[in-house]
Amino acid sequence: MEFAKLAEYFEKLEETSSRLALIDILCDLFSQVKKEEIAQVCYLLQGRVAPFYEPIELGMSEKLVAAALARAYGSSKEDILKLYGKLGDMGLAAQQQSSKFKVQSSKLSVTEIFTTLVQIAKTSGEGTVEKKVSALAGLLQKVDPISAKHLVRVPLGVSRLGIGDPTILDAFAKLKLGDRSKRKLLEGAYNRVSDLGLIGETLWEKGLKGVEGLQVQVGRPIRSQLAERLPTAEKVIEKMVKVNAQKKLDGFRVQIHKDRENIRLFSRNLEETTPMFPEIVASAQKQIKAKTAILDCEAIGFNPISEEFLPFQETTQRRRKYGIVEMAKKIPLKAFCFDILYKDGKSLIDQELGTRLEELEKTIDNGETILIEKGEIVDDAGKLQIILDEAISIGLEGLVVKRPDSKYEAGARNFNWVKLKRHSSGELQDTIDCVILGYIFGKGKRVSFGAGALLVGVYDDKKDEFVTVSKIGTGLTDEEWRSIEVKSKNLKVKNKPARVNSKITPSVWVEPKIVIEVLADEITKSPLHTAGLALRFPRLIKFREADKKAEDATTLKELMEMYKQQFKK
Repeated sequence: MEFAKLAEYFEKLEETSSRLALIDILCDLFSQVKKEEIAQVCYLLQGRVAPFYEPIELGMSEKLVAAALARAYGSSKEDILKLYGKLGDMGLAAQQQSSKFKVQSSKLSVTEIFTTLVQIAKTSGEGTVEKKVSALAGLLQKVDPISAKHLVRVPLGVSRLGIGDPTILDAFAKLKLGDRSKRKLLEGAYNRVSDLGLIGETLWEKGLKGVEGLQVQVGRPIRSQLAERLPTAEKVIEKMVKVNAQKKLDGFRVQIHKDRENIRLFSRNLEETTPMFPEIVASAQKQIKAKTAILDCEAIGFNPISEEFLPFQETTQRRRKYGIVEMAKKIPLKAFCFDILYKDGKSLIDQELGTRLEELEKTIDNGETILIEKGEIVDDAGKLQIILDEAISIGLEGLVVKRPDSKYEAGARNFNWVKLKRHSSGELQDTIDCVILGYIFGKGKRVSFGAGALLVGVYDDKKDEFVTVSKIGTGLTDEEWRSIEVKSKNLKVKNKPARVNSKITPSVWVEPKIVIEVLADEITKSPLHTAGLALRFPRLIKFREADKKAEDATTLKELMEMYKQQFKK
């Protein structure tokens, strides 16, 4: 397929606000893609040249992309950046500049473009910046304006197409399995391998049986299992009868992969975080008694002097690219391993939790950094409440309680795992993870901040869309209000994103990417918000986009359950 043809499809996708229409456009696109191109097209749809877990980044800032545009079209970098500031989208700046350059058509294939982008990503050593700029400029000189628009967005990691992974899986299912409702047949494998390109490639070459045969592999992160909510210890025992109660830590998920001496760490968002946490890497090499293993952990900051766990805002400072060694000394981490998913060539996800925890104890030596959180078997609500109170007393969020006979269901959220937090009972005091969908311009002193109120929503996982639940105008410092415009700079879109269902039109639409934690007094019925519910007196507690994808935010189903729990004694 010619890249110009792919860019035409990207243009159609960007201009579409209907999710069903997106699926149809993708079906049409995929019907024309050869099997050797399908993985490349999938990654480009995600604005990448590799799956999320591969640390293959093009490493080009807005200034470097501007330099490439200037070189390609005989302009100055300053003029390009000025145009970018005016348009708010480097893709539009590229399209405008390319139109003057008068390249009306291009025969470059998707594979040729993709291969060059991968080469740019892998360029290193002396003269790296010059080589990257030169290579991108060379491509830009050979493509038409629409292709240029979508090409420059890849190095910046901004696709602006409004497509989620489930939408691509829907298109696969409709085209290859005859019905988009058969997406579930593909999701299990996707949750195990976390690679849309691999799913597409396997489906094209080997059909559904080949996809179902894809197995857990060290070096490919498994999508995290998630937990439902219940309000009290009594409700937990009533519904689950017997549970394994593990402490819930307010840190960030770390999946440790060991392949002999090689250690790799992955986040809940499937991104590689190995360089950020050197103490976990060093401890994993010493403490894990297996040639190959995958461990599911939660890392949390720890104050060795006071022997206290640190709040999330401090722990999250460890997620950084620079000053890692200094911050590791300032905020050391403890990694609590609560599950083992793979060991010495064998997947353990289909084993019962009790069996996995026994294997976990055999696999990890005692140490200072990596600790085992095996939990405690409980079948009495009073005992469970005592364990919850103890967890809260040492500065933890609460508990995650699990059915002892449950398998590890990658990517699933069900009542095999349940969160029991410090504010789960009584009035609504439990927090809700919302997604920023847009913002309203500020008034008064907030005019200078850009944003004065946020339009936020929750995720409807049944329809793969985000529904509105509140406008938030409190709970942010002046600095945080200013940061909204910075955080959303590359996420602003002209029209309502296809996966957003909203009756409210904000001043600026934002792609659903930024997750925030919100506290509200109660949940009420609402004809204004598309969730059918609204948050009363909501305020922002903290930003969670560093460790949560939008699709991992609170679901509409969870919100409905929280609404119902308000009326139960």
